Amino acid sequence: MNAPTSHRERRVHLNTAGVGRMPTAVRDVLTGYARHEDRYGPYELEEQFEEVLQTQIHERLAGLLNVPAADTVLFTGAAAAFDSLVSRIPLGPGDRIWTTPYESAAGLTTLYALRDRTRCRIDVIPLRASGDLDLEWMAAHIDEGVALVSVTHVPSACGIVNPVEAVGRILAPYRCLYAVDASHAVGQLPVDAARIGCDLLTGDGWRFLRGPQGVGFAALSPRLRATLAPDGVEPWIRPQSAAVAALNTALAHHAADATGADLLPELRATIAEVPGIELIAPGEVQSGILAFQHAELPAALIRRRLAAHGVVVWKTVAQELPLYLPGRDVSTAVRASVHHDNSPQDVALFGEALRQVLREERTRTLSAARGLGAVRAAGEGGFPQQRGGGQRHLTLCPAS
Repeated sequence: MNAPTSHRERRVHLNTAGVGRMPTAVRDVLTGYARHEDRYGPYELEEQFEEVLQTQIHERLAGLLNVPAADTVLFTGAAAAFDSLVSRIPLGPGDRIWTTPYESAAGLTTLYALRDRTRCRIDVIPLRASGDLDLEWMAAHIDEGVALVSVTHVPSACGIVNPVEAVGRILAPYRCLYAVDASHAVGQLPVDAARIGCDLLTGDGWRFLRGPQGVGFAALSPRLRATLAPDGVEPWIRPQSAAVAALNTALAHHAADATGADLLPELRATIAEVPGIELIAPGEVQSGILAFQHAELPAALIRRRLAAHGVVVWKTVAQELPLYLPGRDVSTAVRASVHHDNSPQDVALFGEALRQVLREERTRTLSAARGLGAVRAAGEGGFPQQRGGGQRHLTLCPAS
């Protein structure tokens, strides 16, 4: 665990969806390889540790994703992999791209640039009332005009688990390429690229896999490789060797870890029982990521106050999911994520800290109002009604 704070004997880390805590063994490899490269240079490092950097890492990715080792490629991150590969898919004016309301801003940037260059069309798969993808709509509308389908397995700003295997079965008889962003799924959920039936699967090494930042990966089908030939699929910018070696160790550490208890129901119940809290949790199947809003307090303030109490969460903003969050009147939210290295005690401490933060802010706001001689009627959560004019967040929503 990290060093204790003045408020807690331990720091509670509930932001693995952002940056996972590297195990000690992973951190030691990262620093050791970096020192070696600093002393001897990158070429000597690559020669001495060729087995790790060129073979072992790909074998471990292959085991994690259930693909041949030769089908894996290293990138600096999932977004870089998606942009590098998808942007070169040869499409034309008669082709259609399908994406979902849960597509990330980075993914949409790549897809809109591809559309503008090739004059193809982008359609957004509709959602059912529950927030789940409408698979019946997909089955009814799929045809040979659909050339590319992009689905996020687990979105960054809410914890829905999209049915990527069911989508793959719908698409299998057709010619379309199928891309899956598994950045927030791999490491916390089983991710089997063969069962999914996708042509491209991308992921980051620093989230639930708890490797270092700056290294990610892609798994490509032979069909996608053939589509992108003769330019090849290797990235222009490769991840640093120290980061690759550390991810290799993280993959070994992940394979040895026990699954651990499922803390999602406990986390959900802890958040839901706090007055004034609204969960952002679409879909029938959820992962270990939950986002929420408070009726009165901004997400940034809650995040800062929780950090002061030794609890690490994240503030997510609408432009992370431009096709989903703005339409639901969400500009910012707090995101908490649990992993197998968390414990029930972590969730309990988080709930205690959240309630304490709300009590402190209620007292602070009421005291300030009394000091101004302008106490207004308090709402249900005990916070005075606030006038408009607070901080606003710009949301960028590209035209469809």
